[in-house]
Amino acid sequence: MAPMCVIGSQFIADCQMDLIVEQNSCGNLLITDINHNILLKVKPCNTSCHRQRVVLDVHDKPIVMIREKFVSGHKRWNVFRGDSKSKSDIIFSTKTFHMIQFKTSVDVFLTNKVGGKNVYDFKIKGSWSNRNCTINMGDTSGTIAQMYKMQSPTENMKFVKGNFMVTIYPGVDYAFVVTLMAIVEAMKTTHRQK
Repeated sequence: MAPMCVIGSQFIADCQMDLIVEQNSCGNLLITDINHNILLKVKPCNTSCHRQRVVLDVHDKPIVMIREKFVSGHKRWNVFRGDSKSKSDIIFSTKTFHMIQFKTSVDVFLTNKVGGKNVYDFKIKGSWSNRNCTINMGDTSGTIAQMYKMQSPTENMKFVKGNFMVTIYPGVDYAFVVTLMAIVEAMKTTHRQK
């Protein structure tokens, strides 16, 4: 598979990556490799009008801003380059077709796409509550990432309830995958708070 770059080529690894996603009660996500080297951070930065998340690099520099579309019948989220909120800086958007979901099903639309407007480029599906989701390319079975619960602890891993693992396949932009996970987590958190 050719390298798949959505957010930045610096986030593409040549080989398969296993990442640990650690969550805290404030809604922050800390993404590390299996040796606990920090790769990315996700922090809520909600306003009175918008639910938002920012994805930061290891030096706390904003990579993307995730922002829920305020009035949307499909739980739509837009992703902007850096900490921008300008329409010209939208990289991709996501939406669901059902307000209430028992299984996770989120469509991802790139802004620079050539195909039809309503044809999704990626799909997140599975069970977020069971930490069992996949991210596929379009409507194919071409999986780019797989999320799963952490198994038993090993010497290299701290085992904390609620943390989970993500396997990202070679040539895939891991910042893009982390951003998608942050959106689904924000959707589920929003649903629980209502």
